[in-house]
Amino acid sequence: MYPLMDVPELHARLVENRRTVLLDVRWALGDPDGYRHYLQGHLPGAVFVDLATELAAPASPARGRHPLPSAADFQASARRWGINDGDLVVAYDDSSNMAAARVWWMLRNAGLSDVYLLDGGLAAWRAAGFDVEAGSVVPGAGSVTLADGKMPVLDAAAAAGWAGSGVLLDARAGERYRGEVEPIDPRAGHIPGAVSAPTAGNLDSSGQFLPPDELRRRFEALGISDGVPVAVYCGSGVTAAHEVAALELAGFRAALYPGSFSEWSNNPGLPVATGPGPGGSGGLPAGNPDTGKGSVAL
Repeated sequence: MYPLMDVPELHARLVENRRTVLLDVRWALGDPDGYRHYLQGHLPGAVFVDLATELAAPASPARGRHPLPSAADFQASARRWGINDGDLVVAYDDSSNMAAARVWWMLRNAGLSDVYLLDGGLAAWRAAGFDVEAGSVVPGAGSVTLADGKMPVLDAAAAAGWAGSGVLLDARAGERYRGEVEPIDPRAGHIPGAVSAPTAGNLDSSGQFLPPDELRRRFEALGISDGVPVAVYCGSGVTAAHEVAALELAGFRAALYPGSFSEWSNNPGLPVATGPGPGGSGGLPAGNPDTGKGSVAL
């Protein structure tokens, strides 16, 4: 399924008053004021989604910094946002969809088919000259019934052996993958066997996703091809969803490790590799485009 909607298509839907649920997932690491930013200006009719409380359960060493909430809790949140069965949902943020991809993935995992990311997010909407509105939107309660388990996932045990038969991508910035810095989690480095693929490499200079053919070339250079199992992790399972969307654009279906490195690095029994190569001791795989810094992956 194509995961993106562009600004002209969304604007046309709103002008025509076609039923569209807009979700504003304004959240970024180190910036706790997403709701304040939302109140200052958001797409007309957009409902604020609080990533920390509605898209995650409480943090724990055993499950990571942003564990997935229970299916019941997530359904309650989706109904608060006004979603009904059969609705079309568009999510966005102001950080190139690094946060919004979380709710896109979760709704897809819950069985919604018509859910999209606004390509380029709020910046693209503003660049097109379209209006934003201030204040809070409180929709009527929705009645959507959500499922669970519609997207592939893996746990720590599967992640540990994934590189033996597939490709495990690390979506964090290159310096965190290599173990040069670790601002959040207890150990620095990466899951042994993982390949560095920062989420910033999915985007063009305007913050929109690269065309599908360019994304496909990027991932093929990392060792991915049709029939090869691929999985993604990041710091806490948030921006890894962005990479899942990029892989879908490129024609690959990827599994997500929700606990990601925040879960992995809290388990002292699990090994951590450092350095530029998957095993931590060699060079980059042939064609690996990770040249250094990328976005902070959460």
